Amino acid sequence: MVPGDVEDAFAHLPYRPNVGAALFNRDGLVLVARRADLRNGSRVWQLPQGGIDANEAPAAAVLRELREEIGTDQAEIIGEHPDWLSYDLPAHLIGRSLGGRYRGQRQRWFALRFTGSDSDIRLDLDPHPEFDAWKWLELAALPAQEVGFKQAIYTILAISFAPFAVPVGARSR
Repeated sequence: MVPGDVEDAFAHLPYRPNVGAALFNRDGLVLVARRADLRNGSRVWQLPQGGIDANEAPAAAVLRELREEIGTDQAEIIGEHPDWLSYDLPAHLIGRSLGGRYRGQRQRWFALRFTGSDSDIRLDLDPHPEFDAWKWLELAALPAQEVGFKQAIYTILAISFAPFAVPVGARSR
């Protein structure tokens, strides 16, 4: 197949409904987690995200996904990106990732304020954890991390969620 044919071959597949979480701590830093699996020979960093269950509201889904992926849902929603954002999987992942049923994901992104302490973040609660490490990062630095094919979405979020990337009690300009 030539590169253009890949997209055409999978154009009939739908996007998986998904939510994403930009979780900010009291210092205005965002949580990023390193995937436990290898992608193109490296471990990529990403924001927590996951599928929306049938009849589940996106706001409920984002809190559930935090609980499942990082072991805590101690957070409050403080903002939401106004549009659904979509991405296509790279050709080598189509048919293998997301159960092979989707061409990519259509995502609703939320900004959340973390109300717990760092010790509440537990990647070891799932017997098959998605992540093997996490850290707090300046939001503006997110797109420059090794984020793989999600860089375009993270660039949008770095702009959209910039008002939340400030310490609690500080005024945004």
